[in-house]
Amino acid sequence: MPPRLLVVMGVSGSGKTTVGALLAGRLGWPYAEADGFHSPENLAKMAAGHPLTDDDRWPWLRAIGAWIDGQLARGQRGVVTCSALKRAYRDVLRRPEVQVVYLHGSRELIAERMSARHGHFFKPAMLDSQFAALEEPAPDEGILTVPIGGTPAEITDAIVAATGLSP
Repeated sequence: MPPRLLVVMGVSGSGKTTVGALLAGRLGWPYAEADGFHSPENLAKMAAGHPLTDDDRWPWLRAIGAWIDGQLARGQRGVVTCSALKRAYRDVLRRPEVQVVYLHGSRELIAERMSARHGHFFKPAMLDSQFAALEEPAPDEGILTVPIGGTPAEITDAIVAATGLSP
């Protein structure tokens, strides 16, 4: 049975926002960007080049989980992005109706993409902290892993095909 909601995860620079927005547009589903769930304090901390701690992340993850629950309770579908770097973070977001999609790429490819971004609060130098925190999804988590070597449209096509979703 196709999922009712998608969580697009990965380190910063993996394409979560671009792919998440493309997926939502293709499927005609509401879209929520994880950065919109951060507190002003978290945004300021990241803008200053400081990585977030687990204590910083728990309220943010609970807010994303509440959005997921609200969508499901209203019978609505949706796409939301979230780095979800650790299994414990993913555990806060997973539901039977939710498919987590991991955008997987090498540190070199992601660093190259990040160096081309302008105006984003996340500094490329913080990428090391993302990879240090990343716990690769385990097989028992049921997460769809999609390589990010293609274009955003190709990545979106791969997710739609793998999940059995159609517009």
